[in-house]
Amino acid sequence: MARVGLTTERLVRAGAELADEVGFDQVTVSELARRFDVKVASLYSHLKNSQDLKTKIALLALEELADRAADALAGRAGKDALAAFANVYRDYAREHPGRYAAAQTRLDPATAAASAGVRHAQMTRAILRGYDLTEPDQTHAVRLLGSVFHGYVSLEMGGGFSHSAPDTQETWSRILEALDALLRHWPAP
Repeated sequence: MARVGLTTERLVRAGAELADEVGFDQVTVSELARRFDVKVASLYSHLKNSQDLKTKIALLALEELADRAADALAGRAGKDALAAFANVYRDYAREHPGRYAAAQTRLDPATAAASAGVRHAQMTRAILRGYDLTEPDQTHAVRLLGSVFHGYVSLEMGGGFSHSAPDTQETWSRILEALDALLRHWPAP
């Protein structure tokens, strides 16, 4: 018998928790139905299919990340803002690995335009205005920051740095120092 109280929001949150436990790629409507001890068909009034569930988890993750970043950036500028923003991504990935993976999901253009991903881009550009970057350098810098943050976090979470010293926190701090220096002295074309 189906449990009362299933909502799209409750299912998406449970799907996000499942992603953190087993990995985003392993999330399916079938697995979610098992978690709630209901038939898969009972979830289809809330979710179209597993891809719809994954898209909704991605949107949730983007929203959570944007909220955390906005809180972390309040009242900060320059290097402090850069470090706060970077640390939000790293901390979120560590706390919610499945959701972090979901946030990397490619969304269709309309869904992306309506998502909190837009807020991420706006916050990144606001940080970069503190470095006096203009277009197209600002776009290059947005791509650089995203690549460095995601690349480091992915390698760290995959154990890529666990085999040697120095401590990963020391390296992370040095990377943020280097990014700040680069942004302050952005090379001319």
